[in-house]
Amino acid sequence: MHDFCFVFTNIVKIFKIHTKQKLPITIEEGWEFLSNPKNLSCITPNYMKFKITDCDFKPVYQGQIIQYTVRPLLNITLKWVTEITHVVNENYFVDEQRFGPYSLWHHKHFLREIDGGIEMEDIIHYKIPLGFIGEFLNFLFIKNQLKEIFENKKNKLIEIFGEIS
Repeated sequence: MHDFCFVFTNIVKIFKIHTKQKLPITIEEGWEFLSNPKNLSCITPNYMKFKITDCDFKPVYQGQIIQYTVRPLLNITLKWVTEITHVVNENYFVDEQRFGPYSLWHHKHFLREIDGGIEMEDIIHYKIPLGFIGEFLNFLFIKNQLKEIFENKKNKLIEIFGEIS
């Protein structure tokens, strides 16, 4: 499921991505994979040249800082810093951008047990800088690129763990 919608608050346009995926694994296996920063590069499209530049590589914990670089467009390197702001073991965690390409990036990762495995859910709220120009760029290509990134994540997880039909 991919749900892209627009939320208006005064003149600030915040965009939302919402995805769900079912995997035939235990909550422990899902949490172990999802909460390990080393696995971020595995689920990010290769063309983005994702590289962690600083992290203590412990499973996610509140206050953890992860620094990395990505090349999302025209092979231009962008630095990105996220902080893990909330963690409930084997249930959910939240990462928020502290420095990077977005005015706002708030990403919630949820796991829940279902018959035959788990359901993973991602909810991302983001805002593009540059006002109307940023909104236009989102319309032109940013939202599609984000959709592609989460589709890549879905496919990689199916490749690794299989899927529930």
